[in-house]
Amino acid sequence: MASSFFRNALNRMVEARERQVARYVNGALLNLDDETLKGLGTSREELRRKGAANYVF
Repeated sequence: MASSFFRNALNRMVEARERQVARYVNGALLNLDDETLKGLGTSREELRRKGAANYVF
């Protein structure tokens, strides 16, 4: 029981960190021009929908 508690806590921390990193990367990608974003297969609107933020680690 205790090991599952710690496993769940670790998994939730990792998931939260993954979401934070995704928002940071989306924020950084928003600094690129539309042509470069198109070449990467995404758009400015799609990045905004996914969420974007600037963090200072």
